[in-house]
Amino acid sequence: MLRTTFTELVGVEAPIQMSGMGSVGGPELAAAVSQAGGLGTNTVAGLTPNEVEARVDLIRTQTKKPFALNFLIPVVDTEAVKAAARACRVVDFFWGRPDAELVRIAHAGGALVSWQTGSLEEAVAAEAAGCDFLIAQGIEAGGHIRGQLGVLQLLTEVVEAVKVPVLAAGGIGNARALAGVIAAGAAGARIGTRFLAAGSTSTAHSALPHTAYCDRRSRGLRPCRPRPQAIGRECGQFPASRARRPIAASWEPSPRWRATRASQWATSRRSSRQRRSSTSWSRAQRLSCWGRSLR
Repeated sequence: MLRTTFTELVGVEAPIQMSGMGSVGGPELAAAVSQAGGLGTNTVAGLTPNEVEARVDLIRTQTKKPFALNFLIPVVDTEAVKAAARACRVVDFFWGRPDAELVRIAHAGGALVSWQTGSLEEAVAAEAAGCDFLIAQGIEAGGHIRGQLGVLQLLTEVVEAVKVPVLAAGGIGNARALAGVIAAGAAGARIGTRFLAAGSTSTAHSALPHTAYCDRRSRGLRPCRPRPQAIGRECGQFPASRARRPIAASWEPSPRWRATRASQWATSRRSSRQRRSSTSWSRAQRLSCWGRSLR
């Protein structure tokens, strides 16, 4: 498995951190990613300290490996941060100006601190606040987007300005993209939407981080498409039937959708005939004028 400054700092096997993704990325998925060797992340924004402890207990029943808890600055509760720092490996912050006091609280509880940033200025401020590693989020990211630049452009600026490990976030959904951001200076990647392509079974979830390295031709993680995906099929990780996009795979066009498409097709055909007719008439007229001018 590839080792980077991120994997050595956090104590994971793969240079991949799962994005929090709010209620979409639940504790089960976070635990599965951690169990597979990545850094699973679960959002606890808005939860009370007791609810944070309950969430930690739930994750701990499924993995003993490092995981992260994610907080959103607009709804952060310092007591909840203290509870998280005592139980998880990484306390992750997002959607706000880096705050040295929050970093100090998390460090006091024994956790590492990461901050997802959307600009060079924010990244420099996060390092100055004491963060252990940063995430450079590009405009390709899903969900809450703080970035205003493409991920590679922002990553290039950030890695030259800070000394702590930097993860790249935004549009990274296959092994080539992961290799690309690492080659550009990242210590790993923060991936969210790509994990949602897995089925509901923990077997499918646990295969994802490893899949990026299994196939020597870097075809382990394929881009999401609205059909069953053979994620890790070449490596025999798990049956392809388990890796599906349930909504897209089971979608059938409604009668209203069919009628709308038929109407659009008919309108397009009429417009095309009208354009051809108009073009032919204009051409004939021009030819007639040209012929008269020769007489």
